[in-house]
Amino acid sequence: MVRVEMINKHFGKQQVLKDVSFAIEKGAIVGLLGPNGAGKSTLMKILIGLLTPDNGVVQCPERVGYLPERNPLYEEMYVREYLYFIARLVHAEQEVEGVIDRVGLRPEATKHIRQLSKGYHQRVGLAAAMLGNPDLLILDEPTTGLDPNQLEDIRHLIQEIGQHHTVILSTHILQEVKEMCTRVIIIDHGRICADKPMNEITDLEELFRQSTNH
Repeated sequence: MVRVEMINKHFGKQQVLKDVSFAIEKGAIVGLLGPNGAGKSTLMKILIGLLTPDNGVVQCPERVGYLPERNPLYEEMYVREYLYFIARLVHAEQEVEGVIDRVGLRPEATKHIRQLSKGYHQRVGLAAAMLGNPDLLILDEPTTGLDPNQLEDIRHLIQEIGQHHTVILSTHILQEVKEMCTRVIIIDHGRICADKPMNEITDLEELFRQSTNH
């Protein structure tokens, strides 16, 4: 479970998060929606421990996997070599072959990462984030730059991952949230302005407009 209670964050005089509170139960796929500059990235960095809030309470599982928007990969390494390298850092070498199969990388496992398409780059990033069997996966814009076929593949993969892990999916694409998420949290100007299960939302576009004035 994830619990965030009344957290605030300033950078200098600018307040980027304002009294943010929410809780996420195990097994949910939560879409974190918001316009650029809304505070999504800062919130994710707090959840994974890269930043500390000025005040408030943050409770996250001990094991958290993270796929950043700019997926940092060692392009000259082979796919399997890279994943074993990451796995050694989290003492999860025994998981590598299973994760390769789960994300559909078996045919690409002996290739250099630089040879892969953008879609397979994202699969490698997802595989790396899954090593260590994290209780929570945080994915930042995981479908950016994918063609329609790659997009469909990654959506199905994230839905499958969500059957075994709690997932927070940060995106600005409303269709992603409709297709994959069980709940949406909308943030704007550092505040949570909507938090609803997807089955209670009849028009996500309208909710987004009303919540953010966009």
